[in-house]
Amino acid sequence: RDMIATGCEDKNVRVYYLATSSDQPLKVFSGHTAKVFHVRWSPLREGILCSGSDDGTVRIWDYTQDACINVLSGHTAPVRGLMWNPEIPYLLVSGSWDYTIRVWDTRDGTCLDTVYDHGADVYGLTCHPSRPFTMASCSRDSTVRLWSLSPLINPLQINILVDRCWDEIIGNTDRAVESGAPPLLCGKVSRDIKQEVEKLTGNPRGKKLRWFSECFSPPGGSKNLWDLVAVIKGQDDSLLPQNYCKGIMHMKHLIRFRMSKAQELTTVKMSKFGGGIGAPSKEERLKEAAEIHLRLGQIQRYCELMVELGEWDKALSVAPGVSMKYWRKLMQRRADQLIQEENDDVIPYCIAIGDVKKLVSFFTSRGQLKEALLVAQAACEGNIQMSPLSTATGSSSPGANNTDDYNELLHKVSKELAEWYFQDGHAVLAACCHLAVENIELAMAALIRGNELELAISVGTVLGESAAQATHYALELLARKCMTVTTWDLAADLLMMIPDNKLQLVKLCAFYPGCAAEINDLHEKCNLPDVEECLRLAETVQADGDIFETIKYYLLSTEPEKALPIGIQHVKEQLCGSDWTLDSVCPYLDLLSYIRTERLVLHKCSEFRNELLILCGYIGALLAIRRQYNSIVPALYEYTSQLLKRREVSVPLKIEQLSEELDAWRACTQLNKPADGSPGTPPSESQRRVYSLLVSRMPEEPLKGMVGPDNVTGSNLPSHSDAHISCLTGLRIQGPVFFLEDGKSAISLNDALMWAKVNPFSPLGTGIRLNPF
Repeated sequence: RDMIATGCEDKNVRVYYLATSSDQPLKVFSGHTAKVFHVRWSPLREGILCSGSDDGTVRIWDYTQDACINVLSGHTAPVRGLMWNPEIPYLLVSGSWDYTIRVWDTRDGTCLDTVYDHGADVYGLTCHPSRPFTMASCSRDSTVRLWSLSPLINPLQINILVDRCWDEIIGNTDRAVESGAPPLLCGKVSRDIKQEVEKLTGNPRGKKLRWFSECFSPPGGSKNLWDLVAVIKGQDDSLLPQNYCKGIMHMKHLIRFRMSKAQELTTVKMSKFGGGIGAPSKEERLKEAAEIHLRLGQIQRYCELMVELGEWDKALSVAPGVSMKYWRKLMQRRADQLIQEENDDVIPYCIAIGDVKKLVSFFTSRGQLKEALLVAQAACEGNIQMSPLSTATGSSSPGANNTDDYNELLHKVSKELAEWYFQDGHAVLAACCHLAVENIELAMAALIRGNELELAISVGTVLGESAAQATHYALELLARKCMTVTTWDLAADLLMMIPDNKLQLVKLCAFYPGCAAEINDLHEKCNLPDVEECLRLAETVQADGDIFETIKYYLLSTEPEKALPIGIQHVKEQLCGSDWTLDSVCPYLDLLSYIRTERLVLHKCSEFRNELLILCGYIGALLAIRRQYNSIVPALYEYTSQLLKRREVSVPLKIEQLSEELDAWRACTQLNKPADGSPGTPPSESQRRVYSLLVSRMPEEPLKGMVGPDNVTGSNLPSHSDAHISCLTGLRIQGPVFFLEDGKSAISLNDALMWAKVNPFSPLGTGIRLNPF
């Protein structure tokens, strides 16, 4: 507290004690070979500081030992920005003139990640005050960029999701900085959360999930999302935060909060209304004629002349003298004219005649979706009076303007607003829009399609049964993410949160690459027989003719490769028939895909491996069509065709058939429309037949909300400064990039996620499973 560290032109770091009058440093640290530009004390470790230098290195110094304890080498230009993470004591971030940001594990000097997004020198780095895993960087490229560090401490998030003990989540710095220790939270934010959770009575899990979720998530709507979850779960409105009304509100609050806002703004009562909004009279004779018609009692003729002169207000003011029906017709005409002019003055006219649909359509066409949502909700609550309109003017009949219609309209507008947010790379705000109208299925789908898996599971756990199906799917995907060297036990814990989890646990154990003893330990944890018993069971059920069980037990045994010929032969027989569907082949291919990679890539398995890759590629293309993953459908067909060309296989697929199916899909879904917007060439009769057969093989998607492309946060941000070309599309990748196993080939993260959901194997055809989650 009483010490200050300085970096100097003379390459040294000096530490001064401020409580004395001496101008001499207590310590001088030497080691840098060029100017020291920046120094930072660790907020969590007593006496530890770092320094960044023009020599391109970052050095870690221990004041208590009077020594340099690590040198972080990797930058190729002077280091400028430095930032310690306020929760993970060994995590350090540096920015450099080499345009990169590097994240370091200072325990052993490992560079955990390198970010290339800035297009010039990176100068400043800082951390969000209450969200310790959200940081900002500034650069000479004139941008400030926000980053999430949460992926680097994913095991911590999963420990919280599976409700592990506090010791596996929060610890002291001595434990956290031990070599090889898993990440532990050591800062003020996490300690405060623990303290608040321990004060709670009853079941505190919901609050714990919320507070940690907000701690880990960037400020992009997660707080708004949790407020809506609380409303749906019946929380008292008085407990909502003051800024709730500034976000996306639940439908039952929308009108009340906006009305309150309007009253707040209305500080002076209007004393005078504006005049007419039409143009002034241009022809005095017409005006004189109108006055004569009025005096003769010919009110309708007067009104028509006033309209012709642009004096709409005068016409409308006396139109009720003809009839209310005529007044409504005249209001409708004025509204139609203002809509054509895209004039905001249309609003009171539509409100007055109760034409909600026209007003919602007007706002929607202008992209004012929040205004459309407000009007639709006002109609649902009966604040806009419904007036029967003449069907001759093309407006709705009286029977159509009912509560059900307005509720349908409200959900439609909410869905459009959600889709706008989702396409803009804001999956959390899209989920908020769906939760605002209590569409839990689509809210969960938005989070999963945005790859916000941890948040989806947290929210789904709190919402309970209404979100169960989507929560279980998110748990499966997150477990796949954990199928790596150090986190298999976490994957098992996640799958155990699924009630009917036996098949998922089988896949996990089948793919586990440990030695026999380690595999048996995992089998025991998952309540499965040991590997020797699985081999005996496989032989028994094979004799009984149960193909699926045979595959399952062989995969769990000491000889998993024996499952390949049995499963592949069954799938090929299915494809030779005329009535197969995705449901009849997908379970077998999905199970086979979990064979251990080191067994699948064996030379003796090459023929079966090639056939498995081809079959998974083809079925993956059909699954992509069903889920409308349009950007990867051509790539999956091309992948399958290339494997058929280059490898000796015997499968019931022909390259010509694949080409026909792809052309038919393109023609029937009109994806080859000309750039000028003119209608494309209609599909031929043969293309219709081919596409119809394809569709007949695709039962309805069980998770309807999952239909549509994935779109992760940052998908629409400017491309990386080191541009990458997608090996799937040949186009420059915008947004997050995913590198394949060769370390060179790249695809967009969105495409990688969609590919992995329909075909588990890498686009490079190596037999390695893809894990972009």
